[in-house]
Amino acid sequence: MLKRNRNLSVADAIRTCRSAFWGIFVISAVLNILMLTGPIFMLQVYDRVLSSSSVPTLVVLSMITLSLYLFSGMLDILRSKALLRISMRVYTRLCNPSLRANIRLPVLLGSKGSGVHPGRDLDTIRRFLGSQGPASIFDLPFMPLYFALVFIMHSALGYLALAGGALIFVLVICNEFASRSPTKEVGMRTAAQSKIMDSARRNSEVVNAMGMLGRLSDRFSEMVEPYYFSQQMATDRSNFYSSVIKLLRMILQSAMLALGAYLAIKQEISGGVMIASSIIMARAIAPIEQAVGQWPSFIACRQAAGRLNQVLLQCDVDKGLEGLPLPRQELTVQDAATSAPGEPLVLLQGVEFSLQAGDGLGIIGGSGSGKTSFARALVGVWPVLKGAIRLDGSTIDQWSDQDRGRFIGYLPQDVELFEGTVAENIARFDKDADVVAIVAAAKMAGIHNLIAGLPEGYNTMIGEGGARLSAGQRQRVGLARALFGNPFLVVLDEPNSNLDVEGEQALSRAMMDIRERGGIVVVVAHRASALAAVNKVLIIQNGQQVAFGDKDQVLSNVSMLSGSQQPGKVVANAL
Repeated sequence: MLKRNRNLSVADAIRTCRSAFWGIFVISAVLNILMLTGPIFMLQVYDRVLSSSSVPTLVVLSMITLSLYLFSGMLDILRSKALLRISMRVYTRLCNPSLRANIRLPVLLGSKGSGVHPGRDLDTIRRFLGSQGPASIFDLPFMPLYFALVFIMHSALGYLALAGGALIFVLVICNEFASRSPTKEVGMRTAAQSKIMDSARRNSEVVNAMGMLGRLSDRFSEMVEPYYFSQQMATDRSNFYSSVIKLLRMILQSAMLALGAYLAIKQEISGGVMIASSIIMARAIAPIEQAVGQWPSFIACRQAAGRLNQVLLQCDVDKGLEGLPLPRQELTVQDAATSAPGEPLVLLQGVEFSLQAGDGLGIIGGSGSGKTSFARALVGVWPVLKGAIRLDGSTIDQWSDQDRGRFIGYLPQDVELFEGTVAENIARFDKDADVVAIVAAAKMAGIHNLIAGLPEGYNTMIGEGGARLSAGQRQRVGLARALFGNPFLVVLDEPNSNLDVEGEQALSRAMMDIRERGGIVVVVAHRASALAAVNKVLIIQNGQQVAFGDKDQVLSNVSMLSGSQQPGKVVANAL
């Protein structure tokens, strides 16, 4: 059955917790009712116990009040635990889409996506959902209950409380608009700092060897001051409104006591009502004050959710349908043009040819001619701006990501291996991979004996980036990974750059094996030895296709043109 995959959005993930949120709402309702325990106890003590001088009544009221407080505490703990579990559930549901988005960003946006960090945004959402921020939001709907109770006690007290609440609400709105821009600025500054730190860490060998540490530190220091001022502005504004609201709350509480005392003197209310109304008014305003305290986290969460939603939408590019038949016959390139992701400059155009099952194509040309750009477009990691690249008549994006991995093998110029065992890297971390298939890929790449000689054979941990292997060994493990599963189309970008004679012989045998089993192999070459196992040659120069055809014929034409002012001279020199 054909099936289309879609990324989960933040709203979708939160929506799956709808029943849990309703449960938290019910708990919040009970908690807010229980918050009246203190005012009612004070009211009873002042109006009943003191007037009757009844110790038994005081004991009973105290025991009831203590029980209600204990119950309230249990519910508060339960609500905190529920929020923590909601945050982890949302995080769990979004972590895989975020990881996929993080991996796809460089392919889709190129350098423009370097400042976007889906994982960091997801962590911001998780921290907020697991904090007391949502609890304060759940308490806000019950504010009218407290204001209504104050009105019941006396209308003058109610109007005073309502006026105070309205003023605090206005301050909350002002805080929202005042904090939005600085908080966004802080996020941008933080991303810029992380970008330079990550870049320096990736290139630590170059930085240390070439004395660049001091200069990069100076560059980083130049970014700290703007970050400091933006962070200071965001914090100062938040603290200002938080302090003003706290001050206003204390003034209102005293004003409520003063007004209550006046009304008690006039014998319009009792002393218990005076105390209870002050406590209830403070409780009515407390959720607003708590919300203001959580406001920076709320804004950061909202902005992170917006960014994450946008990234998940942009990276929801798996338009393929699961279950389509895998290609087995031909590769057709129709007037193809490509560029780096997110960049307007066209790096390669006008490429057109066709290969049949069993063909091998060597791509040659000078440095910067567009060979690697074309290799990336062939495997679908760079966009095809014009024309099409088709396998058995279908463009690559018609297959799902998982299915594409079954018929495409790719060895890039810069071989990146992952933390794990040799076997896991060859098998592309497929947990269900057949050991026989792993060994077969290693043998095809001519690296089986080398792996067998490692301390733990195929179970040897290679370290992050394959740090425990030499450059040549990493390249051959990368070749075995590209060959794993006998893919129909295998694209190799300068696969012999770090290989010795033995490695080049193994590479030639592997390419012939691909052709003999009915696959198609495409190799980007700077050295003529890489062309030994191909029957077709494509010449690219200055971002254009110069020639395509049978290897012997094309290379013969190149030799004849090498003495003239033709592109063939440049290509001949490149080889």
